[in-house]
Amino acid sequence: MNKLKTNLILLALACGTAVMAQQVNDSNTPLHLMKPAYRCGYGVPEAAMVKQTMDRVLHYLQQSTPAVLEDSKTHREITNLKTINEHTQLRRGDFRLTSYEWGVTYSAMLAAYRATGDVAYRDYVYERYRLLAAAAPYFARLCQQGKKIDPVMRKVVDPQALDDAGAVCSSMIKACVADKSLRLEALIDNYTSYILNKEYRLGDGTFARLRPQHNTLWLDDMFMGIPTVADMGLYTGDARYYDQAAAQVLQFAQRMFVPEKQLFRHGWVEDMNPHPAYHWGRANGWAILTLCEVLDVLPQQHPQRQAILKLLQQHAEGLARLQGIDGYWHQLLDRPETYEETSCTAIFTYSLAHAINNGWLDAKAYGPIVMLGWHAVEKAVNDRGQVTGVCVGTGMGFDAAFYAYRPVHVMAAHGYGPVIWAGAEVLSLLQSQHPKMNDSAVHFYDQEINTDEPIFSVDGKTDF
Repeated sequence: MNKLKTNLILLALACGTAVMAQQVNDSNTPLHLMKPAYRCGYGVPEAAMVKQTMDRVLHYLQQSTPAVLEDSKTHREITNLKTINEHTQLRRGDFRLTSYEWGVTYSAMLAAYRATGDVAYRDYVYERYRLLAAAAPYFARLCQQGKKIDPVMRKVVDPQALDDAGAVCSSMIKACVADKSLRLEALIDNYTSYILNKEYRLGDGTFARLRPQHNTLWLDDMFMGIPTVADMGLYTGDARYYDQAAAQVLQFAQRMFVPEKQLFRHGWVEDMNPHPAYHWGRANGWAILTLCEVLDVLPQQHPQRQAILKLLQQHAEGLARLQGIDGYWHQLLDRPETYEETSCTAIFTYSLAHAINNGWLDAKAYGPIVMLGWHAVEKAVNDRGQVTGVCVGTGMGFDAAFYAYRPVHVMAAHGYGPVIWAGAEVLSLLQSQHPKMNDSAVHFYDQEINTDEPIFSVDGKTDF
């Protein structure tokens, strides 16, 4: 009897201790149910909130990037294209309508239209492309006459670098495939003529530059050149474009992908030993974005498709490992002491979501990473619709400090397209994968949930 009494006392004390352990916080909530203090949000975002963030950026850009020709001296609007002369220019806004950053933005706007059905995104692109297509012949004639013309329009009629041609051309091909009435054929032909025939290359055909040193590869040029070559395969039906695009991808990867880190180096210089190996965030963004763009159009039976898909999967694994706890990736990906950078975070969020939506990556493994990334991207958009935390334009560096101390600014154009692109793809992911929140985690499903059956059980309680 004494032994039984002792055991009962011990059991009562144990139960009392357990109850007390759950009552140590002020709200009288069991500790495991206390809410974490996430700094950038967590879990499955509401589709309406994603769209609101995208719309805020769109509205800012509608106001700050006018599609207007004007006299550079009087700033009066020019509507009669026959009066275009050497004093005519595109009206200056916050960003240049013909830059590679805006090529990204145009592609993102088209994706946003497909994801949401909101014609405002499509019209933003169409209005500007119709203006460029209509005005280009007049500026081209002035250029042929040796006249000095608006430098923003010169990029269109006389491109001198992949930066001038590739991203804008790729978006024009996307627009033209969707709507033949845009009449962009002449501009596409002009851009592709530069990319295919005039851009400097290594002996094996890889796009290259002569700066900062002879025979230098810039990772940025994967995106500035290769997607357009692949898109030309879709645009013309000529399979040789697919072959060239696939070869370019693998030639860049041979020199620039670092297998032990599953990341790309920003630069490769032919005569340097060892080659520089700084894993700049946005350049890695351009790389995985290129892989997505090429896989989007490369035929399923193409002999290099599986190698490119494997490269994307390896890169995705390396990137996922380096995402920060607040959803951002860092300026130098493998250097967490460098700042959190928005443009690369948005590009990675888009690319991983796009890969999930196309079945190239496992939703259960990468879906939560995308959700966390979107919350970071969303936090970077201010009330005015400007994108904060974006690294300004950056050349190739040969030491960590060069990258680590690059400034950030809301006028850095590189963040706007990626934010809209990321939002559009997250919306598509929410519609197709049906993620749910259970026990403070994001769970993804491959098909519609059967709500007649329990989804998940925690402590004997079922969520439906």
